[in-house]
Amino acid sequence: MIARMCKVFVVARSAERRRLLEALRRLGVVHLAPVDPAKAAPDEKTVAALDRLRRAEQVLLAAAPAGQAPTISADEAAAEALRIQRESVERQSRLTALHHQLEQISLWGETRLEQFAELSQAGVEVNFYDVPADELDQIEAELVCVISRLSGKHRLVAVVDRLHVAKIPPGAKPIPLPARDRASIRAEAAEIDAALKRDEELLARLARLAPQVRGRIAELQQGAQWTIAMKGALADEELYAIQGWLPVDRTQELTQGLVATGLEVAVQTREPTDQEQPPTLIKYPSWVSPIQGLFKVLGIVPGYKEFDVSWAFMVALPIFAAMLIGDGGYGLLFLLVPLIFYRKLSQTIGPHLAQLLTVFGVTAIIWGLITTSFFGFDGAAMVSVGGVFEPLGRALEKLQLISVNLEDSSRNRLMRISFTIGAIHLSFAHLWRARAAFPHPRFLGNVGWATLLWGMYGVVKMFVLDDPLNWVKPYPYLLITGGFLAIFFASPHRNILKAFLAGLAAFPLSLIGTFSDIMSYVRLMAICLAGSVLAAKFNEIALGAGWLMAIPILIFGHGLNIALVMIALFAHGVRLNILEFSNNLGMEWSGYLYEPFSEKPQEN
Repeated sequence: MIARMCKVFVVARSAERRRLLEALRRLGVVHLAPVDPAKAAPDEKTVAALDRLRRAEQVLLAAAPAGQAPTISADEAAAEALRIQRESVERQSRLTALHHQLEQISLWGETRLEQFAELSQAGVEVNFYDVPADELDQIEAELVCVISRLSGKHRLVAVVDRLHVAKIPPGAKPIPLPARDRASIRAEAAEIDAALKRDEELLARLARLAPQVRGRIAELQQGAQWTIAMKGALADEELYAIQGWLPVDRTQELTQGLVATGLEVAVQTREPTDQEQPPTLIKYPSWVSPIQGLFKVLGIVPGYKEFDVSWAFMVALPIFAAMLIGDGGYGLLFLLVPLIFYRKLSQTIGPHLAQLLTVFGVTAIIWGLITTSFFGFDGAAMVSVGGVFEPLGRALEKLQLISVNLEDSSRNRLMRISFTIGAIHLSFAHLWRARAAFPHPRFLGNVGWATLLWGMYGVVKMFVLDDPLNWVKPYPYLLITGGFLAIFFASPHRNILKAFLAGLAAFPLSLIGTFSDIMSYVRLMAICLAGSVLAAKFNEIALGAGWLMAIPILIFGHGLNIALVMIALFAHGVRLNILEFSNNLGMEWSGYLYEPFSEKPQEN
């Protein structure tokens, strides 16, 4: 739930401003709101240092710690890490260029340029030509040597002409010597490889200083916060006043804490006005807390006056994830890998995101049990393999509730499930919105859209699943009833004609959007089916290749499939919540986080 906030004003004597700020920082409950935000900013040097240290921290966290940590400061470690990152990119680019140069001079083999220089000093100039094969006999010179074949019917020819009387056919084209030979290019590449290795080893040692870099970031953040607090107050020679936001349930904590310091202060609180936008503090129940990881990655925060959708996401996203993963074996990996490597994974992606992956794993295992699909094998596939797998396959065939394959019946069943999930998801958003608007007549408009959604569900089934839409079914009545409510109560007005025209103007586009939103959920079926078929095909290839090749084929095939699943989770599962559901709920994600002025600044 989104915690209630109140605006708080604290006034003290100007001479005690430092004591006041120290007390507020120690209490850590007030989110400061500068009187003049333009003035309340840290100096450019601090901002640049923080940016540099944060970038360096990311570089150090990506490296595996090894060896002994260098005896240098956090700032020096950050500078070294960023230097290594910058120079490594440059060196890798140079290696790529050298590789292209080697390809371009492959014609010359292992010939060294110094050999031609020695010949030249001895008075022997060697010239090279690209000569058509049918003109080779026209060359007249002291020495003519065909070196190699070129593209088509051309030849590389070496010509020595010390007397300068050579005759070269008109079709021959001179080929200059390369600027560098393979030996010098390889020598430079070896030097670059050695430098990259040295920097890699140094970076591994610097990675042990990541905690010190993080501590330095916290130190600078505290300094920046202090500067912002000092500059963001209203002050004169007598009084020093600050303003900010405070959770309502911590008001007493603030007043008692200030009294305990012995400061003479005045504290006043009030409710936020309609024009004000307080920061957002979401209090997550323990079962919802994993969704924090997703919100942090996406960088989205609901507005203070918007909905707390964290619990709704925590219900819907694992269901979507189960279908997108589409396999109980993959689900087992999603469950076990975060559990086994929890500490390392928590350091890399955060504890909440690691917990969310385990939830995805549990729901995917349940979906795998429903479809009896494990690593691309279902009951029928296990029976076909035979041996010890046949009894297990027979048992799974009896348990199977949903078949996932390319047959029309299976595909249609999955589409029906996807559309039904979509209709439930989106109609819930409108009913939630209606509940928030009640008792304003506008709530009937959202009830209308929730009703119309189910009528549109019937339209989608008619177009996609060839399910007839007739008056025997409820869908036409839902369309009419929902449309009536959606039009007349979109913008309620005493003048019925005005209300009708205002609602009618926006209705067509909204209706098309509703159809499109329901259709969007077909991606659940498409990804589930594609992943299952891909896994089954790789299994088929592996079993036909013999046991020696089967293992690498299976590792590659299922590894590729899991990588595609990871992309699908964010590209499709998250989208259905952030776009389709949130748009129907009216979410704008216009909020900003509650970050109190405290001794330990909140991590970004």
